[in-house]
Amino acid sequence: MAAGLLAGCATYSPSPLPTAPQLAPAVDRLAHDQPLPAGPLTVAQVAALAVQNDPDLRAVRAQHGVAQAQLIQAGVLPNPQFGGAVLPLLAGVGTTTAWNAALNFNFGALVTYRTRQETARKAVQQVDADILWREWQVAGQARLLAVDLIEGRHSLEVLAQARDLLAGRGERLETALAAGNVTLADAAPYLAARQQAQAQLDDLQRRMLGERHQLNALLGLAPEAVAPLAASADLPPLDPAAIERDLPNLPLRRPDLVALQLGYAAQDARLRTALLSQFPGLTLGVSGSSDNANVRNAGPTASVGLPVFDRNQGGVAVERATRAVLHEEYAARLTAAVGEVRARLSEIAATERQLQQVRADLPIAEQRAAKAEAALRTRDIDQRTYVDLVNARLTRLAQAVSLEQVLLEQQVAIATLVGAGLPSVQPLPQEASR
Repeated sequence: MAAGLLAGCATYSPSPLPTAPQLAPAVDRLAHDQPLPAGPLTVAQVAALAVQNDPDLRAVRAQHGVAQAQLIQAGVLPNPQFGGAVLPLLAGVGTTTAWNAALNFNFGALVTYRTRQETARKAVQQVDADILWREWQVAGQARLLAVDLIEGRHSLEVLAQARDLLAGRGERLETALAAGNVTLADAAPYLAARQQAQAQLDDLQRRMLGERHQLNALLGLAPEAVAPLAASADLPPLDPAAIERDLPNLPLRRPDLVALQLGYAAQDARLRTALLSQFPGLTLGVSGSSDNANVRNAGPTASVGLPVFDRNQGGVAVERATRAVLHEEYAARLTAAVGEVRARLSEIAATERQLQQVRADLPIAEQRAAKAEAALRTRDIDQRTYVDLVNARLTRLAQAVSLEQVLLEQQVAIATLVGAGLPSVQPLPQEASR
């Protein structure tokens, strides 16, 4: 019997901590479900790799095991209690050793058994929904960084053209200034513009390096590794009208809202557990004994608590107040979520109008720059006028690229808020959708 009891016990096994960072040296060393492409990665592929390889997500997923263990514990009934004593005869008229034994079981645990299990089940589902929400956020962050890096390359090209144009003009002005053909007042604006263009280019390069390091951290890549990215951002088409129509279903789809619903349901079960705990605890059992004169007796035993002072009124009040807090937190989160989606839709519409205007003005600036180049060859305009017209085209082009990047960033943000185009890594609990 003892061997059987020992066989059912858990055993210890060591789990040493890692001694080195777990960073992949290249993209092909990352974990992946689908075969990696031979060429650059699309935005969607970057998001999928981030969800699978983000080190923080691996730590978050471990919380599922803790919640599952708590569910197992909630389904375990308390052990029966056995007590006994052996009382050898030391003096007196007795003739034998006295003894007593009792076996009891607390039936009060059965009263709250179902509500405690329900609490633990909801807690497991809440943890799973929280994990899924974190995965959505990691996917959205990876998409945003990929979009910024892709669009940043386009901005680099425009800024480099502007820098080169102003650099050529600046060199000629410095030569003319040294020869005394122009004054310092004439040369100063272009020399300052050249320095400003170079400073903008340097700032963008530093920002993109930081974004690449952030993306590598999400992917679990070493900082010096380079994740090749596609030439353009492959974001799914956005349908603002469909998003607006689907807003009433947002609480059934967004994992953080589902997690709050499950947390509220778990707290409601805790409140019912506290209410059931008001009933006095009942312990039933059997006992037997024999005295030193070998007089023996046995029979049932019972004990019940008398709710004179403690009727669990404090526990009920705490659980009821906690449920009220969760109720208000969910209402606030739902209001903020719907408001944020509508605000993003309004911002996207405004950005699209601005981008359309810039794109409409861009052909005019390109025509003027082309005419300026032809006029410069025939010496109909001077170098300064030519640089101004060409730089105006580059400035307008930079505005278009910047607005395109803002629009893509807004699309990524709203896709994360509503889950559009994001991978469903783990299914939501079935009970959460009812």
